Amino acid sequence: MKNNELICFQLISNAGMAKSAFVEAIRAAEEEKFELANQKMSEGKEFLIQGHTVHASVIQKEAAGEKTETSLLLIHAEDQLMSAEMTELLANTIIAQAKKIKELSSLR
Repeated sequence: MKNNELICFQLISNAGMAKSAFVEAIRAAEEEKFELANQKMSEGKEFLIQGHTVHASVIQKEAAGEKTETSLLLIHAEDQLMSAEMTELLANTIIAQAKKIKELSSLR
């Protein structure tokens, strides 16, 4: 396996793990398990950081003059990373809303 392919698979793997953790956080919040939701968000952020670290290495190499071969696999890997970022944003919003709903329902 070429180094570029390995980098792509590392990106895809970390992004997938991050998205899964963020979705688990949403499900935990729906069940009002906010501590678990926070744990899952932290797990997802760690995977996202790992993915960004790998991605940054590709960008740094290109900035240093080493041409990166653009492939469908690299495009897919970057798409997965962006998707994980969007899932994190949505999970944060959904969890915040679930907390508000619980708070408001307890006032009744």
